[in-house]
Amino acid sequence: MIRPVPFCRNRFSLMHLISCALALTLLLLVSGQSALAIPAFARKYGMPCSACHEAWPKLNNFGQTFKDNGYQMGNDRDAPIFQQPAYWPIALRMTPNWHRESVNRTDIDSPATGLVSEGQLTTHGFDLSGMDMLTAGTLAKNISFLLVPSADETGAFHFESASVRFDNLLHSSWLNVKVGKFELDNVISEKRMLTLSGNGGYYQGYHFQPATEDTSLFTFGIGDNQLGAELSGHSRNDYTRYSVALLSSNDGNVDTPNGHGYDTFLTFSQAFQAGSLGLQRVGAFAYIGRAPTYHTLIAGDSTLGDGLGQKSFTRAGFFGLWYYKKLDFTTMYVHGSDNAFLGTNTPSYLALPDGARSPSWNIGTIETHYTYSPQLILINRYELVRMSQQALPGLPGNLGDVDVLTFGYRYYPFISSRAGFAFHNEYSILRQRGVSPINGADVTSSSLFLGFDFIF
Repeated sequence: MIRPVPFCRNRFSLMHLISCALALTLLLLVSGQSALAIPAFARKYGMPCSACHEAWPKLNNFGQTFKDNGYQMGNDRDAPIFQQPAYWPIALRMTPNWHRESVNRTDIDSPATGLVSEGQLTTHGFDLSGMDMLTAGTLAKNISFLLVPSADETGAFHFESASVRFDNLLHSSWLNVKVGKFELDNVISEKRMLTLSGNGGYYQGYHFQPATEDTSLFTFGIGDNQLGAELSGHSRNDYTRYSVALLSSNDGNVDTPNGHGYDTFLTFSQAFQAGSLGLQRVGAFAYIGRAPTYHTLIAGDSTLGDGLGQKSFTRAGFFGLWYYKKLDFTTMYVHGSDNAFLGTNTPSYLALPDGARSPSWNIGTIETHYTYSPQLILINRYELVRMSQQALPGLPGNLGDVDVLTFGYRYYPFISSRAGFAFHNEYSILRQRGVSPINGADVTSSSLFLGFDFIF
């Protein structure tokens, strides 16, 4: 997932820009057409895009089942040998945008005085997101793939996803094996989320680490794609789902010097019909990982060598997807804990600081979507992080606590089997306790994002 970066510091009329955006929205509302989809699969199967999506890129249960079946419908269109030679299962996605980023306290180095002080920094301007090239489908019956070469906004490429999946082993939907780099089996998917701004474009519950940790030495996110192998299965109607993954302890990075660790991710969910309310889903997950506390160096070079002194960390939680007519709620609770060596940035060959302990925290998320029509969806999310134990005694109990409010909407003037387009407006504000770089005060940052999200 590519997030926007600050671009321009020139000040101009924000209200004028918002007025233009609202006027454009009204024009689109008058002229729009309906339908929602990812183009490549819509072309392949000749189905309406809304068969798989509540609001692109958010999947409905049928779309989740199609994904879990290895991008197969179980008919003669599954295998690529039966497709027209002109069919190529690829889509390109990018989001030209205007965004404004502001933080009330950051360290500013003045070249005129040579002094460093805290101050507000605001940037705004026109920008580009990165670009994703998505290609997925079947190589043969019950052998599916996903490949996503992805570039950041400067054009530097990496592989966001690259996996092969062997589906329906022993003729059972309960046995599927995936190998490569892939998103963890998160029903609440960060890769399909509907928010894009710098503050709102990720889930705190998936990425939070305590303020005492140096994320240049140890970083982790459940929302990050990981390298490894996954065993998964589901019932025929996809109501019951499970997965077990064995992963390299590199947070999905390649060629990272940490060759002695493996992580485990477990998840299970169950869906059920609730009368006229529709399909509801509840589930749980756990991630048990290891991370190095220090690295060796290649002799005569500053390049990091092997990662050693692994210590454990855990993330576990529950989630629910709740539907009531046009309104749906996503709820999630996450409990996290890191070993004291990780929490205090202490190499394992050294003694821990006096009183050091494993930091732990709790995170709550509630996200609502109101699907006014197939073309317009309203989005609101509130996340909070509360530390339950700091890594060192004497630290404020609320050090690093986070509150994030994100709201906006996506309007789809059209989306067809050839292309999709969304006009995306979003605002997100984040407050974190006691983390300003000099004075240790609370830091508040905000993101305003107006973008044209398109795929073809």
